[in-house]
Amino acid sequence: MNNIQNPKPTIKNPKLKTHKCLWGFIVLLFSISCNQTENMFVSEELPPIYPDYINITIPYNIAPLNFVFREAQRVEVTLEGQSGTMRRMGKDKIQFSQNQWKKFLKEEMGHAITVTIKAKIQGNWYVYPSFEWIVSEDRIDPYLTYRLVEPGLTVMNKLQLCERNIENFSERIFADYNLLDNACMNCHIVGNQDPNISFFYLRGDQGGTIVNRNGQLRKISVQTEDLISPPRYGHLHPSGRYGVFSTNDAIPEYHTLSEVKLEVYDTYSDLIVLDFDNNRVINSPLISGNERLETFPFFSSDGKRIYYCVAPTLSLPEEIEQLKYSLCSIEFDAEQGAFGNQVDTLVDMSGADSKSVSFPRQSPDGRFLLYCVSDYGTFPLWHPDTDLAMMDLQTMESINTDTVNSNNSDSYHSWSSNSRWFVFASKRDDGWYGKPYFAYVDKAGNIHKPFVLPQRDPYFYDYTLVSFNLPELMIDKLPFTISDVENIYWKGDLELFK
Repeated sequence: MNNIQNPKPTIKNPKLKTHKCLWGFIVLLFSISCNQTENMFVSEELPPIYPDYINITIPYNIAPLNFVFREAQRVEVTLEGQSGTMRRMGKDKIQFSQNQWKKFLKEEMGHAITVTIKAKIQGNWYVYPSFEWIVSEDRIDPYLTYRLVEPGLTVMNKLQLCERNIENFSERIFADYNLLDNACMNCHIVGNQDPNISFFYLRGDQGGTIVNRNGQLRKISVQTEDLISPPRYGHLHPSGRYGVFSTNDAIPEYHTLSEVKLEVYDTYSDLIVLDFDNNRVINSPLISGNERLETFPFFSSDGKRIYYCVAPTLSLPEEIEQLKYSLCSIEFDAEQGAFGNQVDTLVDMSGADSKSVSFPRQSPDGRFLLYCVSDYGTFPLWHPDTDLAMMDLQTMESINTDTVNSNNSDSYHSWSSNSRWFVFASKRDDGWYGKPYFAYVDKAGNIHKPFVLPQRDPYFYDYTLVSFNLPELMIDKLPFTISDVENIYWKGDLELFK
């Protein structure tokens, strides 16, 4: 019979509700099933697995949550659900069968799975307190795009745009730096989670804004006398006919005595709308001019309004810490192709103690507005203080986002088409590499604990030294390939917008 002991814990006991009778049954079950002579200890600490998949809400169509127990020589996991039990074991990591996982989660939709881990460490076995995976009946969009890039602006040899099926582990590259004359490329943006309307900007001699409409790629360039730069940050109208963009004179600089290593700021920036049907530029004095800096525009889910960020022009970089962006919106008439005549301020950051807003994103159902808040500036990715904030547009009240924010940058977010999930890039693991994290938003507006994108090998994030910038959820896969992008870059005609 195993010698069951209770050593003094090294970490404080977490507040976890566990029925004594069930806990005793689990210990007895493992004692009998393993039939081993080593000591078995009952730990009061939660298991130190990576990624942190403890007590989370997951969609029923997510890929297996493979994980590693770094200290273990042997690890075993038992999943207890309403429909049955699933067990897996491994040396120091757990990798679930995709077919069994998919079947098990579908049977557990709307229920909580109890997860119990047992690990052998330095010759002794430990049973850890159970935790839960709540399987939501709300599906997440199955495809995700992101830009893989080293965390800086000096090395670009691994720059790629990728598409991942998050129901399994398949991934494909649809734009590669090394095939495009080493041209830098901006992140890929999808209009309303629809893969048939998207764009990204390709720099270089053969570059331009690459616009995808139903798989047909166009390479466009804007040429007007007052244009500050090619279109940089932007979003697409739900119809696919229009795109709203900022044109920015962006200056990158490095800090020497700050935790913010890289700073990017605009000395000038305006907004424009491009009419893809008529190759024309639409603008308004309300969203342009030297007195203000406008950036990060985004069409509302119904296409009738444009959200964006705006700050007064300052002397930069001397006054960089006083650069505070407010959140504003303006109407847009898609039939007429015209801006409204009034700017509305939703979040005013003009006060001395205010912070700075960036990257607004409205949920597809129109209810929530998710955005970034930093101490100052307009480059949230490299500000460790950057947090996510959310507003309920029905009540215009803020929603608590403490469950998703960390001590490092949390930014670059997008919604799933049912408005129940969003994905964002977080540097919470090490402060350097942004990884895609998913969070569930229930019907009451409560945000659940986020979890990182699952990988086939749970050691993946240890040896993959790139950031996943601007993850975008999609309802289906993109209708073009890496060859299509290569062809449009080298052979495609450049269309002019004026």
